[in-house]
Formats: sequence, structure tokens, C-alpha cells
Amino acid sequence: MKLISWNVNGLRACLQKGFLDFFQGEAPDILCLQETKVQAGQVELDLPGYHQYWNYADKKGYSGTAVFTREEPLSVTYHFGDDLHRHEGRVITAEYPGFYLVCCYTPNAQRDLARLDYRMQWEDDFRSYLRELDQVKPVVLCGDLNVAHEEIDLKNPKSNRGNAGFSDEERGKMTELLAAGFADSFRRLYPDRTDAYSWWSYQFKARERNIGWRIDYFIVSERLVPSVAEAGILSGVLGSDHCPVTLELSL
Repeated sequence: MKLISWNVNGLRACLQKGFLDFFQGEAPDILCLQETKVQAGQVELDLPGYHQYWNYADKKGYSGTAVFTREEPLSVTYHFGDDLHRHEGRVITAEYPGFYLVCCYTPNAQRDLARLDYRMQWEDDFRSYLRELDQVKPVVLCGDLNVAHEEIDLKNPKSNRGNAGFSDEERGKMTELLAAGFADSFRRLYPDRTDAYSWWSYQFKARERNIGWRIDYFIVSERLVPSVAEAGILSGVLGSDHCPVTLELSL
């Protein structure tokens, strides 16, 4: 089974930059999108053979997630937890016979960590949600999780320490998630691989110079690790400031 996750940073813009050619060329079993930035009815995609599920933010042109899947899920739910987590279109959960798929766009802590308090509550509540799912069947979590976990996961760790996405608090929450019975699929396969990034600033020719961050993930329940055949980063795919990440499962 081939899964792809991509923060498209505005699907309408990405559609003008080769999105459909990429999708048709890769032909994944499941494609998860984050930061679609659309409302209901703003984009109509003709994707024969795929079921489409969309979660929209209340605020126009903001956040949003989508899941396109060949196999119709047993169930699909949107959002999670308390009402405060239910307005930005950040989570879609699709249940399959062998696992739960969770597509997630984690809130950014923002400049000067202005939203860090909310981010910490999100992390705790979302981890509890994932653990509840994991008690029923294994979980595949994917998306832009807005954190570079370790120094190896970004080009300039020293100068970025304490910034949004590389604060000690955010990194600590990722550590807690992994300690709760989950695994970073890419790092399990490639623990020492450097210069492997999924997001680059639009400034200072960062992508051209590969000055990036790895903040897009496939996280799996520990008991799914033996089924992980490959985990990749498609850094050559343009169309967004993020590139797609991939997971191949042998189920």
C-alpha cells in the first residue's frame, strides 16, 4: 500500500503547478493533503477511482485537510476532542480494516511562540486521541506536524533553537508521542540520514541551497513498524514550500 502526504500550501495554487500530473503519476492508494486553504465548493477534482474527504476551516483561505483514497474507509470522522479543536479543519480520521489513518495539520506555534500555550494543549489532547485509537487498532498518522524533532531534522539547529517548530516544548511533545507507542517511520529506516528535509522557506533561495526542515511525517504504531517497507521524501516535487512524503506498507 502506497501512501503520500503533502502540505500543498494552497491547493488552488498547487493545481496550477502540476498537482494533477504528480497525483496521476504517483497513483497512490491514499493521498493526504494539508493546508488546502479552500472552502466547500471552491475546488472540484475529477479523480476517477478515488473517494474524496475534505475538512474545511471556518476561516476562509486558512488551514484545511483532505484525504483521497482508493478503498472506501469503514468510517470517516472529522476533527477530534473538545470544541476548541474543531474549527480549523486540521484532522481527518479514516478507518480501514487493518488500521486508522489520521491526516493532521498541526497548529503552528507562530512568531515569538504566540500560540505555544494552545499548541501544548493540542499536543496533549491529540496524543490522548491517538492512544485511544491505538487501543482499537494500529494508527498511521501523517501530515505537517510543524516540528523538527531532533537537530538532524533541520539545517541550522543552533540558530533556530527556541523558534516556532524547534522550541524545546514542541520537541518534547514529539518525544512524548513517540514514547507513547509510536514510531517516526523515516527515522526508523534512516536514523543517520542528513540533509533530508520536507519544508524550505521561500526566502534566501533556501530550497535551492537545501536549507530546510523535516516537519512532515508518517508516524506509525510500534506494532506496524515491521510492515513499513519504505518511507521517503520527494524533495524534487515542486508546487509548494513543502514536498510530499511517502510511506509504503506491506499489510
